[in-house]
Amino acid sequence: MENAFTVDVEEWFHICGVGGNFGEESWTKLPSRVVETTKTLLDLLDRRNVLATFFVLGWVANRYPHLVACIRSAGHEVASHGYSHRRVYELGPQAFEKDLDRSLEALSLAGVDPVVGYRAPEWSINDRSLWALEILARRGFLFDSSMTPLRLIGNPSYSEIPHCESTPCGDIVEFPPLVGRRLGQNYPLGGGWGLRMHSPRTVLRRIEKRNHIGLPVALFVHPWELDPDPPRVRLPLGHRFAHYFRLDGFVGRLDEILAGAAFAPMSAVLKLGRPAA
Repeated sequence: MENAFTVDVEEWFHICGVGGNFGEESWTKLPSRVVETTKTLLDLLDRRNVLATFFVLGWVANRYPHLVACIRSAGHEVASHGYSHRRVYELGPQAFEKDLDRSLEALSLAGVDPVVGYRAPEWSINDRSLWALEILARRGFLFDSSMTPLRLIGNPSYSEIPHCESTPCGDIVEFPPLVGRRLGQNYPLGGGWGLRMHSPRTVLRRIEKRNHIGLPVALFVHPWELDPDPPRVRLPLGHRFAHYFRLDGFVGRLDEILAGAAFAPMSAVLKLGRPAA
């Protein structure tokens, strides 16, 4: 069974909830790493013959359209990660749609049209922003991957498997990230620090268990997680943990995961078809 491998294409400094030196007005002054690290990931996927869905931040697409071209030419699916890397529930409906428009414009200028998939920064379509699903459905998106069955950033009651979310503008398929369960609680496993902290054997065992009952899973990574020499900056404790925990050796562990299961772009796993290039 094929599982969805996905990438959130953003800079190392695109961190929700941290302003100051990392506010949007400072982004152009910070050292860019996204081109180099994304190409490292593209090389890894090519070696493992894996195609993925790249949720590209519009801010990145606007500055590095050639990077989007590299992703497309390698056969990967390109989807939207919004434009300004702001949480959906902080934007509100009107600003969210404007952010979405900017993202689609940046991707179109980089040669990607239509765009049928979306992922919100920090999984921020939750109980405070379910209205975003209607906007996405109205705008023609076929799938979303922005709701997670985890406390704090999502809701443990959310479905752990791909499913349809109904809106007044039609259905949209929701594909949550892989989670584990321990002591009656869900915990992150499909990406971020949750993926980095677990051994490939543990992750692959969980994938195999889901696949055995006919369910695909979704994994996600960020290019900055593959940076051999990531910028070290002072962050609040929680952000510092999420950003730096177990980066050492992650490329090798990820390679083992890619070799141990079957992966494909999200639209292919959901059998939605790929949009024309």
